[in-house]
Amino acid sequence: MSKLAILGGKKEIAQANPDLFTWPIVTQAHRDAVLKVIDKGSMSGIDVTTEFETRFAQDFERKYALMSNNGTSSIHGAFFGLGIGQGDEVICPSITFWASVLQVYSLQATPVFADIHPETLCIDPVEFERCISERTKAVVVVHYAGHAADMDAIMAIARKHDIKVLEDCSHAHRCYYKGKQVGTFGDVSGYSLMSLKSFPVGEAGILTTDDQEIYERAILFGHYARHGNMALDETKKYAGLPCGGYKYRPQQCSSAFGLVQLDCYKEQFSEIDKAMTYFCDLIDELPGIKSHRPPHGEGYSKGGWYLPLAHYKPEELGGLSNVRFVEAVSAEGVVCRSGCNKPLHGHPVFHEMDIYHQGKPTRMANLPDGLTVEQIQKPLKVANEINTRILELPAFKKYDKDHIERTAAAFKKVVEHHGDLLKDIEAVVEEGGYGLSTMVGKN
Repeated sequence: MSKLAILGGKKEIAQANPDLFTWPIVTQAHRDAVLKVIDKGSMSGIDVTTEFETRFAQDFERKYALMSNNGTSSIHGAFFGLGIGQGDEVICPSITFWASVLQVYSLQATPVFADIHPETLCIDPVEFERCISERTKAVVVVHYAGHAADMDAIMAIARKHDIKVLEDCSHAHRCYYKGKQVGTFGDVSGYSLMSLKSFPVGEAGILTTDDQEIYERAILFGHYARHGNMALDETKKYAGLPCGGYKYRPQQCSSAFGLVQLDCYKEQFSEIDKAMTYFCDLIDELPGIKSHRPPHGEGYSKGGWYLPLAHYKPEELGGLSNVRFVEAVSAEGVVCRSGCNKPLHGHPVFHEMDIYHQGKPTRMANLPDGLTVEQIQKPLKVANEINTRILELPAFKKYDKDHIERTAAAFKKVVEHHGDLLKDIEAVVEEGGYGLSTMVGKN
């Protein structure tokens, strides 16, 4: 009989320890701060929110920060801040959550999907440039799963073609690229702060920028109660009503939680990094697996390691699928998953749906007549195949050397006995999804 638990052997980890994976880590200080807001009845105020924004902007190295009720609305406001409008094209990697770009539909703009780099899983600079047309107004750079994109190349291309850069840092709070924090390269950045992200406050998002006009346009768009904060003539003359008809004010329990989190996150990130680095060092010794992380050395970090992934190489394990590999590892008492986000470009909302009854698919409704989806969409070879070559790893939030080593041993056990799985019937399970969340609290 095989030693693998899935084939009748003994589990590598018999007893789970959910405390190692619980997130966010809620302290008494968090509780006290939230209760103070509730006791004052100031959930819909802005005083705590503006204090949080000031401190967030300082820690995340930008002049301005604007908090919203979620990351989707922060990115929506960023698009309006950039002046995205009818007929514009916005380039975005296909492997990301839909909220990186779908909001441009409401601004009568068109998403154009670019392929990703097979190692970083971020937008490939070569593919970004290949997607540029005379209608391109902006590019969304997603620092996917906490891995910084190649910002040197991306910024050079964007400046060469006079294209605005929006950094989606929802996976990459305090992630560094060559000694500089992501979110500080482009014209504007958006962050999700929902409860499973590396910097959680409950349910909220935040926009950061050094550009006063972008900042004030975002206020104009979705924060009518703060129009008195605008100083530029071109924005304050429209004060009083939200220009987009949106109300994106966050509730202040999240702001209060966030203020405490600003005091906690550096220490928490340090322990997460210690745990995940040790685990990845162990599994990187195995054939068929290579952790998804930036180069070792000064100037790079993955911040809070949101959505830790590994590249899976089936050719090194006899062609064993990542789906079957994950089933075997899970049977050993470790929760992991196969795949990552599904490619957005394959979803029918980007091909067929006429959302606003314009007589044609919404994606084409604001482009010149005669253009087809096939003309604006380049082939995306890496994005189409990536879900068969990715594993989602356990997301350690605390350093426990013994548990980490036993978890790595479960991966090693499956690798060493992968041949037994090749004799068994392959499972047929769909990898990835359009909305992923890390497996916090489930290990």
